[in-house]
Amino acid sequence: MRCPFCGATDTRVIDSRLAGEGSQVRRRRECVRCKERYTTYESAELDLPRIVKRDGRRETFSLEKLRTGIDHALEKRAISADTVEEIIDHVRHLCLTYSDREIPANQLGEWVMNELREVDQVAYVRFASVYRSFKDVSEFREIIDYVENDPSPEMRKSQLSLIKDK
Repeated sequence: MRCPFCGATDTRVIDSRLAGEGSQVRRRRECVRCKERYTTYESAELDLPRIVKRDGRRETFSLEKLRTGIDHALEKRAISADTVEEIIDHVRHLCLTYSDREIPANQLGEWVMNELREVDQVAYVRFASVYRSFKDVSEFREIIDYVENDPSPEMRKSQLSLIKDK
């Protein structure tokens, strides 16, 4: 590991501990030459399956594309960064445990939609509209009717009623 301050390759580990819910190792290091200290994170490098697009193209799984899609759906919604990370981690875990070396893009989209549906109905509709390429208002109406008529148990607990009970 090169020192980020002086570029020396001789460093020593001062402290190691688990981070990221046990999926990473956090190490405090000290440069032998300049004596500066810094932190590094070490994690397992796992091969994620390739994504098969609708047109047959194959792409490497991109955590950044996943994060961007989820961020766009959750834009201006009151969802914490921790919740976003939980969604991304769960979808990534589903990809890692998928039984095949390739995942159809529609399967990945469904996993994301399921996660968003549990967190925020508006984000779910936003993501669905892009993912399913809605062509007209009736498709929006169908998905909104679906969400309104069949909210998840978590959504029922967390959302306030629009009409006060008497």
